[in-house]
This record gives sequence, C-alpha cells and structure tokens, in this order.
Amino acid sequence: MSFRTFTPEALRDVTTTGWVVPSSRYLARAMLAPLPLESARCVVEFGPGTGVMTRPMLELLAPDARLLAFEVNPRFCEFLRKTFPDPRLEVICGSAEQLPETLAARGMGPVDAALSSLGLTVMPEPLRDRILRGLVGTMAADAVFTQFQYLHSLLAYFQPSNGQLERFTVLGFLERYFREVSAEIILLNFLPAIVLTARR
Repeated sequence: MSFRTFTPEALRDVTTTGWVVPSSRYLARAMLAPLPLESARCVVEFGPGTGVMTRPMLELLAPDARLLAFEVNPRFCEFLRKTFPDPRLEVICGSAEQLPETLAARGMGPVDAALSSLGLTVMPEPLRDRILRGLVGTMAADAVFTQFQYLHSLLAYFQPSNGQLERFTVLGFLERYFREVSAEIILLNFLPAIVLTARR
C-alpha cells in the first residue's frame, strides 16, 4: 500500500518527495535508533510520506508522548490520518518551517527528538535554512535529530555559492547548526543512503 500511494505522488513532484519509492525498513531502523523515543515527550517528524518511519516511532513512544508530523502533500496527509488513528499523532498538512509557531499554538516543547526525510539537496537554500533554524531553536539541550541523504548525491549534487558551484552535502549543512554530527551508511535501501545523527 505504501508503494501504491507513495510512488504516483512522488512521480508527480519528485522535488517535494525527494525520491520515487519509500524508504526501506533498514533505513527507517537506522533513523530511529539514535533517537531517545522511549523517554521523549515531544517528537517531530518532517516529511513522513506514507509513514514508513511513523509506524515504528509510534510503537516506541510513551503513552503520554506527542508526535507532530509535518507533510506538505495533502494525499499523504489523508493517508496518514486514516492509517494511524493514534491520539498521540497529529498530522500537520504544511511545511516544516511552521514548527515554532505550531509548537507555540499547542503549548508544546521543547522538542526531544526529531526525524527528517526531507529532500534537503533539492530544496531551495533559504527554505532549508529556515527549517533548520526553527528546529534548532525549539530543541531541548539533549535532543537528537536524524536526517538522511542518498549516497549518489554526494558525488553529483552541486549548488551555487559565492559565485561558483560547490558540492552540497547534508553533513556539511548540518555541521553549521549542530556541535556534533555522525554518519552511518545504509546499503540496504533503494537508493543507498547515509543516516546523519545530529546533537546540539
């Protein structure tokens, strides 16, 4: 079902979804492993798609935890709400840059754990910066954030910077916002990816 829902939407707008098939369970496992989900009370997911990572997160979260999932695709939002009728989950049909005001409106925060499947490599730089600034500004001191990047984009993806083309990597981008960023290669995914774990 995840493939039947995800792939047609991805083919319509790959710049929003980042890829045309959902993440594997191996990638999902690596993304969730560093997060303190059992003790977290406020958790954020950016770009849940069809919930490949949302489902195992809900299995790990405490009964009184809350998970805010930010998704810009209306069909994915509808799918998530129907598939996961869990009172701890709130699907926000909007951009991840809305995180600070969304938390404030609900009296929530700080964020204890955050996970992102956003296609940062294909995202406009100003939007990317607004999302990360908003996230870092709402995170607890001991919070953990995970994000992945496909391996192939390390070699092929360039962006203009200071009048010349420079290779963009999510690792380099996250190092501007976090004091510690570690990387793990996940080969059992289509396409192979790097999971980045960031701490303030």
